[in-house]
Amino acid sequence: MTDELKKGDKVKWNTSQGETTGEVEKKLTSPTQIKGHHVAASKDNPEYLVKSDKTGKEAVHKPDSLEKIEES
Repeated sequence: MTDELKKGDKVKWNTSQGETTGEVEKKLTSPTQIKGHHVAASKDNPEYLVKSDKTGKEAVHKPDSLEKIEES
């Protein structure tokens, strides 16, 4: 991922069940707890809170694992 992602961007990523899509909810730039899991995000190593289109669940992903979907 080379572009900076922002809230509302559509993205795709790989899971054990195959490729899935979702929407960026928030860029995380400081350590935080999400659903009881520690996320070691920082300004130098941001992570993204993404909501899955398929399940509606939120998960945190590193920028390298996300690919922006260009909407036509």
